Amino acid sequence: MQYVPNLFFALALIVGIGFFVMNIRKISRNIKLGKDVNRTDNNSERIKNMMMIALGQSKMVKRPLSGFLHIIVYVGFVIINIEVLEIVIDGLLGTHRIFQSFLSASFYAFLIATFEILAALVFVAVTLFWTRRNLANIKRFLSPEMKGWPKTDGNIILYFEMVLMTLFLVMNATDTAFQEGGIGNPISQFLVPLFEGFSADGLHAIERTAWWLHIVGILVFLNYLFYSKHLHILLAFPNTFFANLNPKGQFNNLAAVTTEVKLMMDPDADPYAMPEEGAEETVPEKFGASDVADLHWVQLLNAYTCTECGRCTSACPANLTGKELSPRKIMMDTRDRLEEVGRNIDANKGTFVDDGKQLLNDYISPEELWACTSCNACVEECPVNIDPLSIIMDMRRYLVMEESAAPQELNMMMTNIENNGAPWQYNQQDRLDWANEE
Repeated sequence: MQYVPNLFFALALIVGIGFFVMNIRKISRNIKLGKDVNRTDNNSERIKNMMMIALGQSKMVKRPLSGFLHIIVYVGFVIINIEVLEIVIDGLLGTHRIFQSFLSASFYAFLIATFEILAALVFVAVTLFWTRRNLANIKRFLSPEMKGWPKTDGNIILYFEMVLMTLFLVMNATDTAFQEGGIGNPISQFLVPLFEGFSADGLHAIERTAWWLHIVGILVFLNYLFYSKHLHILLAFPNTFFANLNPKGQFNNLAAVTTEVKLMMDPDADPYAMPEEGAEETVPEKFGASDVADLHWVQLLNAYTCTECGRCTSACPANLTGKELSPRKIMMDTRDRLEEVGRNIDANKGTFVDDGKQLLNDYISPEELWACTSCNACVEECPVNIDPLSIIMDMRRYLVMEESAAPQELNMMMTNIENNGAPWQYNQQDRLDWANEE
């Protein structure tokens, strides 16, 4: 019977990790629905970006208060999870504080003391985050796209953090042998008076309950990430690695358009030539994007990585002047549509069945797309190198090149360029007449 708790622990671990792996495979499959794009060049620069931005949080501190609080939560969460390793070993082997048995007393005390101080700091930071999100009336948390589930999701993760840190401290405070040792308990020692009336068996029961709830809570938290914006905890690293390294403002050329232009410029080319015998006749590639499958896989990775922090929207000049565009909403809508497509595939045994919906119009309106000034402010502000502008431009391309649905002003400009070689409605011969006007 002494091995029953160990078996239960192993079962919980297998179920938790197994469910997590299953969800990660679904995310990977959804991301791979996107078109291929080469992001394996300049690995040294990519590793540098990942270390500086994802690990080093270099872009978070551009806004000092929220950046500092986020670093506390981030560092605290990562380092405290070292304690999880000890819990896992104890749970599988039936031991208690196994690291204490082979680490020096001073080093173990230093580790646990560090964990406790970070746990307290995380609790304070999370409380401030909750206050900023719910009471401070910060504009970027009050946008229409943040109503309903996004706001609830943000709060749920904060409650998770508070509960996990509390359980960790309670676990230490009710560990009688640990407290009597007087090492590594700079925070939990102040919680001991709360449990003075309990017997030794009662304290042991509370400690075991907190221990179990802590590890089960971590497994639940791990699997909750799949349904939450906090998936960026994991995806920020690959997202920053595969981010676009080209200078901001440099747009890519569509291969299909490049091929057509080369054909037009080649005097020996026959546009009406039949394909060579044996060559497969390929379906012309869609110009731009109208749905998630038309985007490349890094853009879909961007959608899953979005933190919903709203820094992009708060820096967007179109949004600041009252336009409908919100770069954050663009990413959230892309992720929602991708999730919908994924559920469609699951329901139809691995095959997507047309549901009559698209990302364009059903989720993102043309008004949002045309409000963008392509200034790259959203790209510059994003703390994890997400590129909403690339999605906006691909969808614009579809509107112009597939549906001829550009605004009248833009159509006039393109017509003038085609006919006059300039955006203005003047003949080339009359272009300098202004110089002779009095």
